[in-house]
Amino acid sequence: QVQLVESGGGLVQAGGSLRLSCAASGRTFSLYRMGWFRQAPGKAREFVAAIWNRDNPYYADSVKGRFTISRDNAKNTVFLQMNSLKPEDTAVYYCAAGSTWDIWGQGTQVTVSL
Repeated sequence: QVQLVESGGGLVQAGGSLRLSCAASGRTFSLYRMGWFRQAPGKAREFVAAIWNRDNPYYADSVKGRFTISRDNAKNTVFLQMNSLKPEDTAVYYCAAGSTWDIWGQGTQVTVSL
């Protein structure tokens, strides 16, 4: 079973950048689809980006061209590079794994100020 721990959240001004990391335990990390979701206050959790084993990333329309998901299977880590951040990107960001998104991290807060 894979366990996930996110890091890299924080406070940033609009237009700035942050890089989130998700460290996974378990020897089968490379077999899992990995993704990022987010949940803003009072809103439902929403999909942000995902990546399969080798590549083939895909993104929510709201972050296309600004966010990049990548993974390093040798380090059991998936990343989310977030550029040109907007206040509406403020949320708790969660790392998730599995074909049915059945494995979740604890989340990391991202706050984008004006």
